[in-house]
Amino acid sequence: MQLLLVEDKTRLADALKTVFARQGWSTDIAGDGPTGLDYALLGNYDVIILDIMLPGFDGFELLRRYRKEQRATPVLLLTARDDVRDKISGLDLGADDYLTKPFEAGELLARIRALTRRSGEVVLDTLQVGKTVLDLHSGELSYGGEGTQTSVRLTFKELELCRLLMSNIGQIFPKIQLMEKFWGLDASNEENSVEAYISFLRKKLDYLHSDLQISTIRKLGYRMEQADEHPIGEH
Repeated sequence: MQLLLVEDKTRLADALKTVFARQGWSTDIAGDGPTGLDYALLGNYDVIILDIMLPGFDGFELLRRYRKEQRATPVLLLTARDDVRDKISGLDLGADDYLTKPFEAGELLARIRALTRRSGEVVLDTLQVGKTVLDLHSGELSYGGEGTQTSVRLTFKELELCRLLMSNIGQIFPKIQLMEKFWGLDASNEENSVEAYISFLRKKLDYLHSDLQISTIRKLGYRMEQADEHPIGEH
């Protein structure tokens, strides 16, 4: 599962990221309202955990702008103020749940799991497209039927990139979007890293003789598709 945590308290954010990692969940962290909104709009998240009190602009404003873009990702609000008006305001703006600080980690995890069930999504251990399977816990990418399966291990960044592409078969991702998602919004010299990791993934898919391929769409970006498809505009 991919989470976005928008929290300006660094120690709390780091502690929660560790808690989520123990569940096998990956977490992006933003420390202010504008950065959080950018991440939310650029990313592909299962749940957004959003603090109300943020620099730049607060969580209410972030939530308002996010829902204005017709985005339906579940949002859980964190508030230090046990004020019914805050909770009502958040729910009216489109929050799916709220939790008052301080809270127990177990309750937060349970609420996150409930939100994914409520939104009709199932948190899976694997992704499969055709005969290609990505194990989200072990980072193992495999291809083939029972008894004939070949596999290869992915690095963390390869895993996250592969997860994004396999979850959105046929969708074009511009290079700048991938750069900002995986190397940060302040990254200015990471274009070569995007190309390098796309190349790494392609080589591993080739090694497996996978039925998936990553295509370069001229002037637009990259997309993953099944190998027997022949879209226009790629090289």
